[in-house]
Amino acid sequence: MRAMILAAGRGERMRPLTDHTPKPLLKVAGKPLIVWHLEALAAAGVREVVINTAWLGAQLPQALGNGQTWGIDIAYSHEGADGLETAGGIATALPLLGEQPFLVVNGDICTGFPFATLLPQLAAWPVERLAHLVLVDNPTHHPEGDFSLTAQGLVADQPELTFSGIGLYHPHLFAPVSAGQRAKLAPYLRQAMAQGRVSGEYFAGPWLDVGTVERLQQAEQLASTWQ
Repeated sequence: MRAMILAAGRGERMRPLTDHTPKPLLKVAGKPLIVWHLEALAAAGVREVVINTAWLGAQLPQALGNGQTWGIDIAYSHEGADGLETAGGIATALPLLGEQPFLVVNGDICTGFPFATLLPQLAAWPVERLAHLVLVDNPTHHPEGDFSLTAQGLVADQPELTFSGIGLYHPHLFAPVSAGQRAKLAPYLRQAMAQGRVSGEYFAGPWLDVGTVERLQQAEQLASTWQ
């Protein structure tokens, strides 16, 4: 399983902390947020990770190197200072991700999600599937939700649960997006949902979107319980 960590965001809501440090490098319980992901991915058997960069992007390879510390190989997809949004960033990194479905995780979440549980989904990937999303309960800052799960295990465009920022994607989902093009992910997911080509699962464990300074402090408390 190959994985990509989305780390190109500017982190506007976390200024001034992100004026000089990329959000994924902000420390949570003594280590950068992105390192929690690298450790969890390595423990799940992932050996190849792609990290996209934009704002202050040079700091990420300086801090993480080639991944040898965690027994993985890290490749970097540099997008320039402004970034390409999620779909644009993934589409640009496709040459590094290969032709098979891959895992993507937002670099600014704190979670205990067991990535290894996604391996069966990859092993039995239906030819028509374009994505598999992990959904969680709606946090207080996003009470309206994003999507819902049907009885058949498909994701529907009805707000009920929140997209966790963890998903499996087939490269074909990004066929309409050119490398270097700015593009959001949601429109392509919704189009695939309308075709019944997005499956999903519900995760009830620890998860937090680290989008503000206050939630960074909450992540500190959450992650400290895992050490």
